[in-house]
Amino acid sequence: MNIEIWSDIACPWCYVGKRRFEEALERFEHRDEVTVTWRSFELDPSAPAERSESHAEHLAEKYGGGLENAQRMLDSMTETAAAVGLDFDFEHSRGANTFDGHRLIHFAAQHGRQDEMKERLLKAYFSDGELVSDFSALARLAGEIGLDEAAALDALTSGAHADEVREDEHLAQRIGVRGVPFFVADRQVGVSGAQEPDVMLDFLRQAWERRPSP
Repeated sequence: MNIEIWSDIACPWCYVGKRRFEEALERFEHRDEVTVTWRSFELDPSAPAERSESHAEHLAEKYGGGLENAQRMLDSMTETAAAVGLDFDFEHSRGANTFDGHRLIHFAAQHGRQDEMKERLLKAYFSDGELVSDFSALARLAGEIGLDEAAALDALTSGAHADEVREDEHLAQRIGVRGVPFFVADRQVGVSGAQEPDVMLDFLRQAWERRPSP
């Protein structure tokens, strides 16, 4: 059974959803027969290479309600992340365009390291204060998970894998993905959002029962 997951690097619920899904998958009776494919999704394709404002300022501008309310939202998100073992640091996190990060995930997929690259980029963005639009930083992160740093940098500078990112995004539009994370099993069963592990486990079991015959 193949699970495709649409998500963005700059999406806090996507990181939380990844952990909750992993917990559910660990409890799933047929986990050894499940493959996971990460699909690209940009929450803000028009985002600059690096935002000049803080996360709180950006939220206040986007949703209104003032800085105090925005900071409460970030504090709540940090607590939610901590409950699944994640250490969010919004004070030092650097808002950025994620398109090139998605290209790097496709590069990693070619070398069997897609999940490791996705995980490293999420941590880089939410915990380590890395700029995930910077080619040198992205190549270094690729090297940290065992990929060839020079090859990763070459792929980034040459514009490789842009088509794959766009294909993921066009597919998301065709199947009706409006928000992320979004999980699809064998292109038949889907579930939206960072659902609790028990919900995700039910999703996996239902999808298993409905999987196509061999």
